[in-house]
Amino acid sequence: SDDEDLLQNEDIPELEMGFANIIVVDNLPVVPPEKYEKLENVLRKIYGQLGVIREGGLWMPTDPETKKTQGYCFIEFNTPQEAEFAMEKTRGYKLDKSHIFAVNMFDDFEKYMKVPDEWAPAEIKPYTPGENLLKWLTDDKARDQFVIRAGTFTEVYWNDARRAMPELVYQKQYWTDSYIQWSPLGTHLATVHRQGAQVWGGDDKFVRLMRFLHPQLKLIDFSPGEKYLITYSSHEPSNPIDTHRVVLNIFDVRTGKVMREFKGSADDFTTGGNMGVSGVSWPIFRWGGGRDDKYFARLGKNVISVYDTETFALIDKKSLKVENVVDFSWSPTDPIISLFVPELGGGNQPARMSLVQIPGKEEIRQKNLFSVSDCKMYWQNNGEYLAVQVDRYTKTKKSIYTGFELFRIKERDIPIEVFELDNKNDKIIAFAWEPKGHRFAVIHGDGPKPDISFYTMKAVNNNVSRVSKLTTLKGKQANALFWSPAGRFIVLAGMRGFNGQLEFFNVDELETMATGEHFMATDIMWDPTGRYLATAVTSVHEMENGFQIWSFNGKQIYKVLKDQFYQFQWRPRPPSLLTPEKEEDISKNLKRYSKKYEQEDQDVHHLLDEEERKRRTRLQEVWEAWVAKWKQLHEDEGAFRMQLRGGEDSDKEEEAEYKEIEAEELVDVTEETVAFDLDQE
Repeated sequence: SDDEDLLQNEDIPELEMGFANIIVVDNLPVVPPEKYEKLENVLRKIYGQLGVIREGGLWMPTDPETKKTQGYCFIEFNTPQEAEFAMEKTRGYKLDKSHIFAVNMFDDFEKYMKVPDEWAPAEIKPYTPGENLLKWLTDDKARDQFVIRAGTFTEVYWNDARRAMPELVYQKQYWTDSYIQWSPLGTHLATVHRQGAQVWGGDDKFVRLMRFLHPQLKLIDFSPGEKYLITYSSHEPSNPIDTHRVVLNIFDVRTGKVMREFKGSADDFTTGGNMGVSGVSWPIFRWGGGRDDKYFARLGKNVISVYDTETFALIDKKSLKVENVVDFSWSPTDPIISLFVPELGGGNQPARMSLVQIPGKEEIRQKNLFSVSDCKMYWQNNGEYLAVQVDRYTKTKKSIYTGFELFRIKERDIPIEVFELDNKNDKIIAFAWEPKGHRFAVIHGDGPKPDISFYTMKAVNNNVSRVSKLTTLKGKQANALFWSPAGRFIVLAGMRGFNGQLEFFNVDELETMATGEHFMATDIMWDPTGRYLATAVTSVHEMENGFQIWSFNGKQIYKVLKDQFYQFQWRPRPPSLLTPEKEEDISKNLKRYSKKYEQEDQDVHHLLDEEERKRRTRLQEVWEAWVAKWKQLHEDEGAFRMQLRGGEDSDKEEEAEYKEIEAEELVDVTEETVAFDLDQE
């Protein structure tokens, strides 16, 4: 059902699959009848986590004379994929020192029996080129793609802003069982199914590139360089007292091979992060900065476990021990971890922020913090700055105020600046760094309309403080910040209670370019180039489901309504291959490069005008044909109408005779007359 579009009919007959869903497990203990049930329960516990065993689908043959088992069993799963996955996971499984499982597919026995006795060389197949996974980047119109999921359909479109409409690339029904996800560089589109995940790519056909078997799959996560895929599932415990059992697999995306498996109870994976399925934080593993995909780590109790992808084992075979650590974050570009440890001993031991270099695990910077209530970390996407938002108690501990510790990561000795708002008692609603830049924005205030302030990490007007304030916008209907990926522009958005208010702001000029509204908007997403913005209303709301596309300066380009609208995702782009110097040269000589595109825009406008002219001509022709048809019918029925009217031609105009008629009307009646009439009655 992953590959083909099936009719959603409960009466579909079950297809015959032969014995592809049956495995044979050998090297089992030989036990007497009284231990048969115990061994069967052990096998069900092992294999029940890897797939759904059919009713009566576990059979251990016994010796007719001794009544003992014969050391092997047959297990029948619901699907061949589950059977294959169970075989891969338990081949070589150690039940104890004397019993190591040997697992095979039932169909393999017949296959091996058919192996000829004489060897013959394998047939060499001619080379066929694979799919061009980067073809979409060569679009001659330099358009971006996006994927949507609405109802039972998943659809990929070009964003054709010139024609003010989306252009369909690919459409498929029942493509995924739950959700879809682009890989971080846009090479693959992943779909999530009950049996596992699949990745798709290519020109415009989206062929399947690889399958990743993981029964009862719920969540997936790519590494930043797309080399690895983490899959997650949780399984109901057999004992109600126990917690869910968690299974995590790390796959090589290109080969589909399982590089490492992690298992445990949900309690083992609940530390830190955003709470997700079954109370487990997601992502459980966080990948190290950059596209090398060299390191990944997870938070544990008093430890941060850091692994490398050469061995998929702990670095130095031990975790980084940090007493009472509650959160950590990777630099987006470098193998540096920032971690936070709260106060200990009732405030006798201060809280601290630390920067730790990997793989050496040496602490390269530390800052002690006092009277801390909470702490949040914000990395700038180039890894140049780290902002630590620190909520502190006042001396009376009756209220909380907020300040920031700003780390300059790329400068010598990593200097730290303490930064506070003009009114440090203001509540911080949102914070966001400018991508590829040195500025940041803060929404702050306690009223229904908060203020928005912009700051720069560079000195302005010879200011002694290196953090300088640019401006403050008073009383804005905004509670979320969305910087353009290219920097410079930002959308000040009012979500939830503000009902989708949008303000497009130019931070270079410190001026508002436009305002707009997408009522009840639930999602706001910039395209990877920063040219267009998408706002969407998903099925969280029952009405107005669909999306709108805006230009960077706030012009609404087009709107699409979709019932049961679930997802909208821009297709990410890999980093530019141009050097910073070349990009700066293009920026300086933009007029020279833009002539080509201006001509293309003009051609598109002419084409649209021509299409509109042809459309109107077609409408006029249809109208004239309709009028001519009824005129002809009217003429054809003329004789019949005259016959009905006794020879009178009703089509000829007749003289009309008008008469003036005067009528008297009683307009006033006295009260006495009315009363008299009533008495008479």
